[in-house]
Amino acid sequence: MKLKEVSSKQKLRGAYYTPLPLAQMIVNIFSAEKSIKTILEPSCGDGVFLDALIGTSLANQLEAVTSIEIEKDEALRLKERLKNYPYITVLNQDFFDFHQKNNDKKYDLILGNPPYIRYQYLEEQQRALMAALLTSQGMKSNKLVNTWVGFMVACVNMLSNTGKIAFVIPAEILQVAYAEDLRLFLAKHLSKITLITFEELVFPDIEQEIVVFIGEKDNDEKGIRIIELNNLDDLKEFNITANGFQRLQHVHEKWTKYFTDAKENVLVSRIRSDKRFQRLSDSVLINVGITTGNNKYFSVTQDTVDEYDLQDIVKPLIGRSAHAHSIYFEKEDWKKNVDAGKAAYLIDFPELDFEKYPEKHREYIKAGEEKNAHKGYKCSIRERWYRIPSIWIPDAFFLRRNNLYPKFVLNCCDAVSTDTMHRIKFNEGIEPERILLSYYNSISFAFTELCGRSYGGGVLEILPGEVGNILVPKLDDIPIDRIKKILKRVDRIIRDGDSIEKALDIVDSEILINDLGISAKLCTDARGIWKKLQSRRLKRG
Repeated sequence: MKLKEVSSKQKLRGAYYTPLPLAQMIVNIFSAEKSIKTILEPSCGDGVFLDALIGTSLANQLEAVTSIEIEKDEALRLKERLKNYPYITVLNQDFFDFHQKNNDKKYDLILGNPPYIRYQYLEEQQRALMAALLTSQGMKSNKLVNTWVGFMVACVNMLSNTGKIAFVIPAEILQVAYAEDLRLFLAKHLSKITLITFEELVFPDIEQEIVVFIGEKDNDEKGIRIIELNNLDDLKEFNITANGFQRLQHVHEKWTKYFTDAKENVLVSRIRSDKRFQRLSDSVLINVGITTGNNKYFSVTQDTVDEYDLQDIVKPLIGRSAHAHSIYFEKEDWKKNVDAGKAAYLIDFPELDFEKYPEKHREYIKAGEEKNAHKGYKCSIRERWYRIPSIWIPDAFFLRRNNLYPKFVLNCCDAVSTDTMHRIKFNEGIEPERILLSYYNSISFAFTELCGRSYGGGVLEILPGEVGNILVPKLDDIPIDRIKKILKRVDRIIRDGDSIEKALDIVDSEILINDLGISAKLCTDARGIWKKLQSRRLKRG
């Protein structure tokens, strides 16, 4: 979403209306439910769910449908259009206000597409009501929470004892940290959860990946199931009972794990309890890369260094995935980036009074101010906007966002990185090559997909804490000379642009199977999990 001052009214309202075929599919799921007498739609927009409902067998048994819409003009149009359906009531009201005054009311079905509005765009009263709602359920309320989270909590609380909820919501529910409390809340309050996902974007205008969330209250707890469709056309032959339920754990966890089946999850659990593996964080400290506040300004090419005489205040930089040619970042690799005209230097202005800077340095700072480089949030809160804090040289780098596979790269030339990469510091006494090689295998690649999240566009994003949770084999008893020899072979495969699976084959066979006694089947099954999750992610690219 854009900043408020440049966002459209539609975006600020979080109003992206549901396609009619999708609304019809959601309504049809409940067409045989004879117990449904009352329905609530907390944000009805243009009335597409009401249109999908009218004329169905479900509509014939209803006693009351209550629809809430915050936009006055939209609500008035809908009231006029539906005036011949006495069982439908359209209220022009903010839903959080409605919930506060009617939270004792219960509904058999609650459905719709709640607004996707970031916290900072809410009115003060809306923030207060949503915060009170979340904290009343033992959940955290912070500036990351989106309105759809509050809508889901309120609506689950308004379900009858056998009530059902069906929402079109962002796929973020599967994985993002700010929805962690929500996932636990839903696991505790619903006996069945169905997630319907789409490989193609349903709302291409906002590039927002969505899921259809269906939750049911019942005494018979079944768990969670995920049904994957290609696009809206697949709804024509849609079968919600195609997949069985998996047991849903009532803990803080990502739901992306349920894209693997029950058998695969047993395998993952076995590996987690296997003493031959450890978390990556057991051997390394993982920190975000340098937050410059404006990478384009502070990351510069050789031409800019020469033009402004910056030679004495720049550091070698590995700026992005394309700069990492292999698992070693050597001086020759850095020079290759420099010669190719890449932004391979990071400016580190010294702790001096501005007047003591050389004229050319002052000129570059003023040029940045003319382009408003100093007005970005991170730069604007510094005492001197052009001085970057927390610059230190790491032992290695781990890419934050990845395409085919992540890269774990040793720093062999005292380079630094921006926040496109995480900075790795090895614990004292740790031999870097031992940990580096421990990552390049099928099992650790599978855990990378499980620990990370689909960022959008097919990209895998993995944050420092998630990197730390990746499981890697313990290679303590393997001679370091042998490890270095295998690393050179892995390095050559990557440098030559060969398939990364050739490298995984080597490490799986020669280290995991031969040295650690891990079964070939376990390695093969783990490779299958990695490829399955990778393929699902890349299809959204």
